[in-house]
Amino acid sequence: MRRAIATALLVAVSVCVAVSVCAPAQQASSGGSAAVITFTFDFAKSNPEHYSITVNAAGHARYECTGAVTDASEAQDYAAEFEMSAANRERIFALAKQAKYFSGKVDSGNRKLAFTGMKQLSFKDAQHNNSAQFNYSNLESVRELADLFQKIQTTLEYGRQLTYYHRYQKLALADALKQMEAQARNDELAELQTVTPVLKEIVDDSSVINVVRARAEELIEMGNGSKRSAP
Repeated sequence: MRRAIATALLVAVSVCVAVSVCAPAQQASSGGSAAVITFTFDFAKSNPEHYSITVNAAGHARYECTGAVTDASEAQDYAAEFEMSAANRERIFALAKQAKYFSGKVDSGNRKLAFTGMKQLSFKDAQHNNSAQFNYSNLESVRELADLFQKIQTTLEYGRQLTYYHRYQKLALADALKQMEAQARNDELAELQTVTPVLKEIVDDSSVINVVRARAEELIEMGNGSKRSAP
């Protein structure tokens, strides 16, 4: 009896050890938090000329760019971290899977197309370390990814701009928020909830005119909706 109990315990311990050793590898291969996707954009004489957005499978993201906040200011390096909505995080990793994690040909190869900026998509986890550049892709999944990342970047730049205007140029807030709301309603922005902090500051600032504060509050509500669902 004692020998049978000891044998059972040994088997149980062996199973536990096997599970604990295998779990990290399974997590990485199935798109666990170790998996990372990066979108990079470079276009000389645009603003910003360079930016990148990196997101891991847990949804933690980082935005980096080199560009001016306004036309009158000088280009600067900028970085911000944020938590991506679950819907867009899942969409990004699903599209990457459809694109075979960017392991094959991504660019269309059509040199007659207008240049719209050099784009690069990268995927890295325990099994992959792939990267592909393109101007235009025939792969729908790649085009959708580029479109989504560009919408996120536009939103983040609005947040950067609004922070500057609220601090130094409050009269410029009206036009910026009006344009931002129009783009949001036209589905040209994504991850609106990332700019909620600066919008909240504007709403709470009694020195800002009421119509501007009301528009900022409306954008906060729109951001709450975008956090719950992807377009």
